[in-house]
Amino acid sequence: MSVIMQEGTYNDMGKCLVLSNGSIELVVTTEFGPRIIRAGFVGQKNEFCDNSPVSNHTYCGKTWRMRGGHRFWHSPECFPRTYIADNAPVRWKTIDNGILVMQESEPWVQMQKSMEITMPAENQVIVRHHLLNKNAWPVKVAAWALSVMAPGGKAVIAQPDRNTDLLPNRVVALWPYANMRDKRISWGEKYIVLTQENESQPFKFGINNEAGWIAYFNHGNLFVKRYSHDRNAQYPDGGVSSELYTNDFMLELETLSPLGELAAERTLTHEERWEFVAGVKRPETEYELDQVVHKYIIKAV
Repeated sequence: MSVIMQEGTYNDMGKCLVLSNGSIELVVTTEFGPRIIRAGFVGQKNEFCDNSPVSNHTYCGKTWRMRGGHRFWHSPECFPRTYIADNAPVRWKTIDNGILVMQESEPWVQMQKSMEITMPAENQVIVRHHLLNKNAWPVKVAAWALSVMAPGGKAVIAQPDRNTDLLPNRVVALWPYANMRDKRISWGEKYIVLTQENESQPFKFGINNEAGWIAYFNHGNLFVKRYSHDRNAQYPDGGVSSELYTNDFMLELETLSPLGELAAERTLTHEERWEFVAGVKRPETEYELDQVVHKYIIKAV
């Protein structure tokens, strides 16, 4: 399936590249980034949030802006290192079925981020996140891919189900502001479900997501992010490879690569595979959710 690319603009995000394969449309910013500010079915709503008001003053008086969409960070999170502003124009070039978008090396941190974005099939997108260490020494780091989803949806992560006999099989990380009795979170038998609501108190948790997928139901559609979880690797934030965060205007689906030393002038790559499924009713019970998971997520592997 051929991918058509056009230069254009998107809302107040400045110049952008619009990619479409006739089914899915992506909008990639070029005046800042790397960032995918829109993803969704052609002519339909953006599955990403694209009007985030969040900003932080960071290195050298510059301001980092969340903006929304899909962005690329490196973990562990630390201020101001994580929040180096990505406000400068990016370089880009066309590749088979997509584009490669690259920023200049981050000042002070000396990391260079790029995203290789391709559309290999009708309702599929592959995003390869490349992190190049431009320092003269190794850095302990993990790649961190964050999708800021549009409000009103429901996120799902599968509970690890590996039989470990007398040993634990899951790690759950909670942030200081996370209330385990929060009405937005459901700790189910097979799945953990987090809904996005108009609630200002943030909530965040992470888990060793051995299933390797996160799903989000919104706008009558299903969005699935897949990645590879390595059971034998060390992960950030206490050992979690997926994290969910929500506040009053969005919900973030986050995946992480293993945490390790990245040598000077070496590149770490973290791949996500996105799938869009139209016309999927939002499940209300764990039984209904299990039916959807087996129909669209597990069988699709």
